[in-house]
Amino acid sequence: MAKDDRDILAVLKFELNFLETDGYGRSVRTPWKETSIFQDSITCINFGDPDRSRPCDECLLIDFVPIDQRSSNVPCHHIPVTDRGETIESIEQGMSREEVEEAVKDWLRKIIHQIEVERIRPTTH
Repeated sequence: MAKDDRDILAVLKFELNFLETDGYGRSVRTPWKETSIFQDSITCINFGDPDRSRPCDECLLIDFVPIDQRSSNVPCHHIPVTDRGETIESIEQGMSREEVEEAVKDWLRKIIHQIEVERIRPTTH
């Protein structure tokens, strides 16, 4: 379970807005290096920390990662983002960067909607 105290809905909405406006493009500091979905956004609890000092299991996104992938090097890249269960890692192999970002945007919209519906649904006792 995540130990990040940020609101998941706010973080996901930020990420969606980030993708819809600028996207991941190339870093000004390292233009030769491809940017990484989630890792190169403030969504990542280790954003700006080259030592990655916080474990990924403290990240809000860990709850979307299948249990058997949570100890992988980049767990958030194992989140199923398509209806067929494809992950960021798997679709990066066969899709353009734009297609990968579109798949992530679609996933974000779906998850944001689910969370919003859950939050407005009255609790029954």
